[in-house]
Amino acid sequence: MKNESLENNIVTLFERGWPVRRLSREFGISRGRVARILQRNSYTRETGRPYKPSPGKIGSKVDAYKEYIRDLFDTYSEKPPTNQRIFELIQEKGYDGGITILSDYLRSIRGTNKKDPIVCIETPPGKRGAHDWSEYTIEFTRTGEKENVIFYSFILGYSRRQYIEIVEDKTQSTLLKCLINTFMYFDGVVREIKSDNQKACVDRWESGRPIFNKKFLEFATHYHFRPLTIHPGKPRENLKIERPFYYLETNFLNARKFFDNQDLKDQLLNWLQTRNDQRIHRTTRQKPIDLYKEELPYLKPLPLKQFDTSQIEYRVVNNESCVEWSGYYYYVPKQYLLEACPVRVSDTEIIIYSPECEEIKRYRLAEKGRKDRYVGRPRQHPPGKVHLDAGEVAQRLRALSPLMDEYIRQVQRHKPKNSYLHHLRSVLSLKVNYHADDIIIAVRRALKHKVYESGAIENFLSLNAEKKNEVQLLSKTKMKDNHE
Repeated sequence: MKNESLENNIVTLFERGWPVRRLSREFGISRGRVARILQRNSYTRETGRPYKPSPGKIGSKVDAYKEYIRDLFDTYSEKPPTNQRIFELIQEKGYDGGITILSDYLRSIRGTNKKDPIVCIETPPGKRGAHDWSEYTIEFTRTGEKENVIFYSFILGYSRRQYIEIVEDKTQSTLLKCLINTFMYFDGVVREIKSDNQKACVDRWESGRPIFNKKFLEFATHYHFRPLTIHPGKPRENLKIERPFYYLETNFLNARKFFDNQDLKDQLLNWLQTRNDQRIHRTTRQKPIDLYKEELPYLKPLPLKQFDTSQIEYRVVNNESCVEWSGYYYYVPKQYLLEACPVRVSDTEIIIYSPECEEIKRYRLAEKGRKDRYVGRPRQHPPGKVHLDAGEVAQRLRALSPLMDEYIRQVQRHKPKNSYLHHLRSVLSLKVNYHADDIIIAVRRALKHKVYESGAIENFLSLNAEKKNEVQLLSKTKMKDNHE
């Protein structure tokens, strides 16, 4: 409050020659206050206007951390830390101020970035969830090299509680396993699950409607949820999942270091439970874990038995009496050599069946990085090819097509006795890499042109036929038209 009597005494005594120090001591006030009173009086006398002091520089709780903040921007210049992440980091160093004054300071450093408003459709508890993939390049300190890492994310529409997992690929088998892990993490299933148009879920669109993948529909039926998908070219329909990926990128991956992939997974789980669950969500203004407690009673219960996500494929037993899976070779008894056998593969084991679908062998999947590529081969069988006798070779060739009778006769007629069996075995072994229909087409062509070397048949297939698990180079229809 202004003290007119005090100011009058100071001004008049100063005019009489009292110095500022004596005035301060006489009236018990600071020399700064004496100086301000004299300055205000002089300004008013000379200008005729009331004195308006310029705002002084007020200290801020952020000041002590400005140098550390500048270091953060220098260290993570490629992807600067977000306000929230900086707030968390300086809190760890003792900052006890609010995020508002910090945001004001950060805004003065990097300015504002105007964006279009995001509008999300709110859903009642237990009704809907959404999932998606996202990839990031992460540098691990153990090797100093950058690696591409795939993240799977699922978020509950009502509570915004989130589950995130690191995966190896984006296949349907991986997606189904991730969804099962999600249901177990949330201890229930929502009534509707929305995805983008990934092949794992949607085969195609017809007349403006999605045609969902058959196995994905079986999975949805097993867990009693309705599958939904966004319309092509409209990613904003999945904003509730896209925005949390932004939060993952800017809060978890931002300004953190990871030793290796396992350290990344450990830190991710801790972050989900201690940060992501506990933060105040910008839309709901509540913690996701608190709203999840409200949503949990509305989730559908899990079935007693989880959906079987095993992969089932056919594999031909090769010349070493093994079937190949992911670069490893699993031994099969000799009698199934060059036969096409069904194989069921789960997360932990591989089961090999006979062509009649009877179980032959069951092995635990080889660990990644294992040096020995052969699993289950008896010790008395050293690495090398296993050969069938002439009768077995002829029997299996005839099983492909009656045309093989003529081919066998011509090979026996035109090739020496000590080499004809080699050609027949070589043709039979082509089943490992080529489809039976294509082999028959190649043999028909060989008979037409009177070429009986197995190498000629293999060369023809390598140039014109579809190799198993590879892109088809020439359609079978065109191949038949050209060579019949």
